[in-house]
Amino acid sequence: MRPASEAAGAVPFLGWGDRWSEAGETEGTVVMPVAIITGASKGLGRALAEALAARGWDLALDARSSRTLSEAAAAVAAHGTRVEAVPGDVTDAGHRRDLVAAARGLGGVDLLVSNASALGAEPLVRLEELPLEGLRRALEVNAVAALGLVQEALPLLRESAAGTVIAVSSDAAAEPYETWGGYGASKAALDQLAAVLGEEEPGLRVWAVDPGDMATDLYTAAVPDDDGARPAPASVVPAFLCLLDERPASGRYGAPCLLEGR
Repeated sequence: MRPASEAAGAVPFLGWGDRWSEAGETEGTVVMPVAIITGASKGLGRALAEALAARGWDLALDARSSRTLSEAAAAVAAHGTRVEAVPGDVTDAGHRRDLVAAARGLGGVDLLVSNASALGAEPLVRLEELPLEGLRRALEVNAVAALGLVQEALPLLRESAAGTVIAVSSDAAAEPYETWGGYGASKAALDQLAAVLGEEEPGLRVWAVDPGDMATDLYTAAVPDDDGARPAPASVVPAFLCLLDERPASGRYGAPCLLEGR
């Protein structure tokens, strides 16, 4: 995969926060950019929320656990930005409406990050043993709910001067790793949805991002016997910031490639 700076369509981006009025003029630069991040109570979601808050972003954050989400939101808000914590399950249409409504209350939606994920089985198992209900759950969380949230947020994303969707993918979406079949299939579906959305919405940037290996609770649940060292989620965040800064063409990107030479 090419670094963002070499991708076709990459152009310098000068700033966030403008909103387009119906007349096509900006309403000013005093509005801070707003992001929705799912799965934001820990791991990559929380690390990205912290980094964006440090840059002045206002945030609407989602996670299933109200307690851990509240703790994460309090830590993120310490950067001085506005943070709305909206606990719930992304597969619930009502919760998705509430999440977008929270972002609308902050000013709109400039960035939507679909980071919430389900494995399908914990620990992971071979396809012959994969519960079909687990596969359905993975598809619902990782692909169907992600599309549902995009559909809910799309009017606000289109109003942003720099509307952006990030689908957090996985190398399991592209490589046939044993026991990762159900999860990988759900992430491959997410990749395809992101690719088509990028074609259908040329005014937005839509990126599927493979963050690579990370030390997360999700990985521990997937492969509990693997105690090998892995990078902390915070070490991957600069790749996401690189995309936001450089705004390359919609497409699929790998964090290791984005971080090369940095």
